[in-house]
Amino acid sequence: MNHALVALCIWIFLAAPAVAQTPARIISLAPNLTEILYDLGLGERVIAVSRYCNYPPEVKAKPTIGGMSNPSLEAIIAMRPEMVVLTDDGNPRAIERKLRQLGVRTHVFRAKRLADLPSEIRALGTALDVHGLADRRAARIESVIRRHAEKTQSSAGHLPQKVLFVVQPDPLIVAGPGTAINDVLKLLGLQNIAADAKTQYPRYSLEEVIRQSPDIIFMGMMQDVVMDQSRRLLGRLSQVEAVRLGRVHYIGDPLFRLGPRITEGIAEIAGMMEKTAK
Repeated sequence: MNHALVALCIWIFLAAPAVAQTPARIISLAPNLTEILYDLGLGERVIAVSRYCNYPPEVKAKPTIGGMSNPSLEAIIAMRPEMVVLTDDGNPRAIERKLRQLGVRTHVFRAKRLADLPSEIRALGTALDVHGLADRRAARIESVIRRHAEKTQSSAGHLPQKVLFVVQPDPLIVAGPGTAINDVLKLLGLQNIAADAKTQYPRYSLEEVIRQSPDIIFMGMMQDVVMDQSRRLLGRLSQVEAVRLGRVHYIGDPLFRLGPRITEGIAEIAGMMEKTAK
């Protein structure tokens, strides 16, 4: 090989764009992102997480860098991450901006609705150079959504049951329009009585709940102190049909996290509805 050809090969090699590689040191600033990273086989590369990341169980051994709304920039920098993964739905935009200014690579996960999830998993997979696996994970979620949508469509014509989804019992905060929870309820053919509210998570009055009288009430799994609040709430709503007939269901974490376990959350509510129908 002559010198000119060698020089050309060297020039091509140096000029070629760098191939994306999976970062070896990743920090996750949200529970759903941590779950996605583990689902993509990157758990060992996660070096720190937010205070609220608790799934899968082994993540509890990871160092924490603060909460979702107030992560510590100093703690993040001290961990020397190669990438920080943030969510547009809960993490401060200022943190992402400061990280970029300091030369830290970031990726912002922008899914807020159920329909956004598959494409955002694919985008994250591309950023982390695991696009093949991310595409398969996204396709699985799409398949579950499609199956439930087809089942709901096949039962069209039946009067939808009215439901209320309690996010917080005191003060009473419920899931309203523009939320993934509302998307799931609609997917399953349920009528969320708060779907026409003016905010995503409106504060509801007892009088409004009694007036609309939901057939079913869903409540998030809560700590003991909050469970006491939920019992008091149900006591005040004893005349509502859902409470009177024992149609109050407690829902686990998956439905609250826009990640791979959202399919479990969908199946959980669907299963409860099947039992209620019997």
